[in-house]
Amino acid sequence: MPSNPRRYFQAALVLAISLAPLSEAWAQTDGTGLPLPRFVSLRAAEVNMRTGPGVQYPVEWVYHRQYLPMEVIAEYGTWRKVRDWQATQGWIHQSMLGGRRTVIVTEDMRTIRRRPETKSAAVAKAEAGTIGQVLECPGETGWCEIEIGSHQGWLRRVEFWGVYRDEVIK
Repeated sequence: MPSNPRRYFQAALVLAISLAPLSEAWAQTDGTGLPLPRFVSLRAAEVNMRTGPGVQYPVEWVYHRQYLPMEVIAEYGTWRKVRDWQATQGWIHQSMLGGRRTVIVTEDMRTIRRRPETKSAAVAKAEAGTIGQVLECPGETGWCEIEIGSHQGWLRRVEFWGVYRDEVIK
């Protein structure tokens, strides 16, 4: 057994470096096999975002917007590392997240159209911060069909956050 403390340090360092990719890969997947990143939404009207994956970590943000879209970027057990539309990141327990696909309008006032065409008739106007449910996003267009309250229509993908650029939703 070597008596040189420097060797122990070097061995520990090599072990830590070799295990780092494994721990990162483990945090990137979960038993459900769902892809990362992916969009989800807040399930409750009040949701805590923590600085780490566990109740022992402090609450950094409290969201008060049910159905606000979130992007899951990592997973650790029952905790999901998420990013919101303003790029704020933190950890939320999986029970506070749902599969309902929603979007948030990111631009000023936007027009929801009857058909996915800029000259189509207006159905409604949506202000920045408005949350809507995704109904359909065909891959060949830059539009998605959404529902906000009792209004249903089409909005260009560049006018909201919550759907990937080439994502198809049926």
